[in-house]
Amino acid sequence: MLRTGASHGRGRLPVRARWVAAAACALAVGLPTAASAQSVAKVGPRQSFRALVNGRTGSAAPVVIRMGCAGPVLPGATGHPLAGQSVKVALGAATATDGGFTGSGATSIGVFFGPPPPAAAASTGLLTLDRYGVARPIPTSITLPCSGSGHVTFVPLPMSPPTSRAAVVNVAFVGQP
Repeated sequence: MLRTGASHGRGRLPVRARWVAAAACALAVGLPTAASAQSVAKVGPRQSFRALVNGRTGSAAPVVIRMGCAGPVLPGATGHPLAGQSVKVALGAATATDGGFTGSGATSIGVFFGPPPPAAAASTGLLTLDRYGVARPIPTSITLPCSGSGHVTFVPLPMSPPTSRAAVVNVAFVGQP
């Protein structure tokens, strides 16, 4: 007679214990869970999102973008962002001051270092984010100020006014020789 949960032979675990052990192993090796699957969900219509530069929203204080600048940092000097910095979007509740809304048709979010479209020049360094929770490196090839303050603007694309809303992260450029 076969009994559910019974041990079958020497050194074997009951069925229920094997399932519990398998689940514990899956958690230990970091297999995707429902929460992590949501955090890397695709950008889509009618979603609230938070914009992050170097892991911060910039709502409490500007986020520092470290800049590589030759010589002393003079007013008006420009340089390139140092490696190891990133941008990303997070799915979830956002306020009108620190978040955006994708509107009725967005499938990605454009990241602009400087003014957003239509005023943005080709050199603003547009990045396109199509998944939440996935950090993208700030390109070290773009040219930005070595000092001062600015904004990184996260624009839902395609834009669908009046329902879509961009998110803006306040940043401070800090030059380092």
